[in-house]
Amino acid sequence: MPIGPARMPLLDHLGELRRRFTIILFSVFVTALIMYFATPVVVDILKMPIAPSVAGKFYITSALGGFTLRFSISFKVALIMCTPMILWQILGFFLPALKPNERRWVVPTVLAATALFFIGALFCYLFVIPPCFQWLIGETKAIADPLAELTDYLNIELLLLIGFGIAFELPLVIFYLSIFHIVPYTAFRAQWRYIYVVMVFVSACVSPDASPVTCIMMYAALIVLYESSLAVARLVIVAREGKAGLSRSRLGFFTDDEDE
Repeated sequence: MPIGPARMPLLDHLGELRRRFTIILFSVFVTALIMYFATPVVVDILKMPIAPSVAGKFYITSALGGFTLRFSISFKVALIMCTPMILWQILGFFLPALKPNERRWVVPTVLAATALFFIGALFCYLFVIPPCFQWLIGETKAIADPLAELTDYLNIELLLLIGFGIAFELPLVIFYLSIFHIVPYTAFRAQWRYIYVVMVFVSACVSPDASPVTCIMMYAALIVLYESSLAVARLVIVAREGKAGLSRSRLGFFTDDEDE
């Protein structure tokens, strides 16, 4: 990634920002164009975890439905596929403002964020979507005969995949807040009850179907990710600074242990 000078005139900064946004837009456009022609394969993959819950075929009920669905899927998949490059360009714009010892975190951050996103999406695809749609379709069958409208089903599935992908970024956020002492490790540990309650509301808000299956699995995943990120952060902090670093904070109102 080319690194520009830290100090530039405002117009040069705007030019650099425009250049990076142009790269992002061009990459997403080209990827979406390619994925448009590959949409039938993508749709078959997306239908696989839903199909066992659907008795019969999928339907599209409007003349423009096929084109709209292909365009929507190709654009969303292109954004997902271009996520590493988008993160790379955004961090590349802010990189000159970072100190040399802070720049070494950029590549691991991009790799970790990308890996966590796709792990979250894969977890959702394999373990969340099948029982989720089984429950949703079961609720429909209790009052009516369900018509498997493909656009509606796939839009819900894609929202679930993206939602879980974003939710799985939680360990990265907690890890950096801890090791950079923005929020001390001891504060996360002391306030765990409140954090667990907040996770309940987050799980309900980011679940587009609002089904208990999705909320429970999201909540369980968030707890595991939260505890795992704190465990890794503790190992890093203790290895670098000793146990005294666990209560250190850059912001004094988080803790009173700084003077110990």
